[in-house]
Amino acid sequence: MNGQGDGNGDGNRAYGRTSFQRSKSHFADRITADGRDGWPVAAARYRLVVSRACPWASRAVISRRLLGLEAAVSMAIADPIQDDRSWRFTLDPDGRDPVLGIRFLSEAYDKRETGYPGGVSVPAIVDVPTRQLVTNDYQRITLDFATEWTALHREGAPDLYPEGLRDEIDEVMANVYEDVNNGVYRAGFATGQAEYEAACSGVFRRLELLTERLARQRYLVGDTITEADIRLFTTLVRFDAVYHGHFKCNRWKLTENQVLWAYARDLFQTPGFGDTVDFDHIKRHYYQVHTGINPTRIVPLGPDLSGWLTPHHREELGGRPFGDGTPPGAVRPGEDVPAAGRP
Repeated sequence: MNGQGDGNGDGNRAYGRTSFQRSKSHFADRITADGRDGWPVAAARYRLVVSRACPWASRAVISRRLLGLEAAVSMAIADPIQDDRSWRFTLDPDGRDPVLGIRFLSEAYDKRETGYPGGVSVPAIVDVPTRQLVTNDYQRITLDFATEWTALHREGAPDLYPEGLRDEIDEVMANVYEDVNNGVYRAGFATGQAEYEAACSGVFRRLELLTERLARQRYLVGDTITEADIRLFTTLVRFDAVYHGHFKCNRWKLTENQVLWAYARDLFQTPGFGDTVDFDHIKRHYYQVHTGINPTRIVPLGPDLSGWLTPHHREELGGRPFGDGTPPGAVRPGEDVPAAGRP
């Protein structure tokens, strides 16, 4: 997320154009077990920079926690409110990231490519020794966490991208990305009625198809949590808080869809999901940063968040959340969500 857009936002959207456009990640090096791009998997070498407001960054936060990579990859949490110098570390003492020693994520981008003309986005992985950006490829980071970082996974880590199901997972994720993950942004940043209506209709058409799928199975693919569930969850958890009102995706609320609301609550109450969600950061970012949509910068009081903790009964559909693995342990000290951001 960046600028007036989202985590992969403003630098990927030209405001003079008639439609929202999200560009591919400019820095797409991969951190792999064999180090073929020059970045080998190594414990304590890299730092994941995120915003809890950003759905794309939240994928990486959830994946890192489910796989038990907290000790292997440290995490920096940026202030949900950026300024024109990019994501800032004003949540840390003296406004400086304690590991990288920088005040703005743009400094790591500048270390990698001076004068880079694109936006400064999260999630981003930074090489700690050189303090330069390695990758901002939000589509690839979590897949590599699941497949390339296996030597550093915790004991009992789930297989989030099982080889035998990858074709189906990829197909589901592609549809969710186009119509839901990115669709809400195309609706929210639309500058014309027809453009908005097409995007909004696409969001709800896909959500209705997902409702049919999830009415008969607990998770999107197979009987365990996979990368596909992570990617849908990060949009659903923001739906009523910001997308329904702020982005005008208001045909119905998540809480009005019995299947999707139960599915989202099931995941929220699963260790590794809800314990990474900060509704305070989410609401303040969207309503205060997107001044083109909300020029008053007023943050609404609602919605009521208490429902996220109510019974969902999805276990009646069967399924094994972590497969042959186990849930992650307690949240790492210093990474817990403050009370203001929790239901």
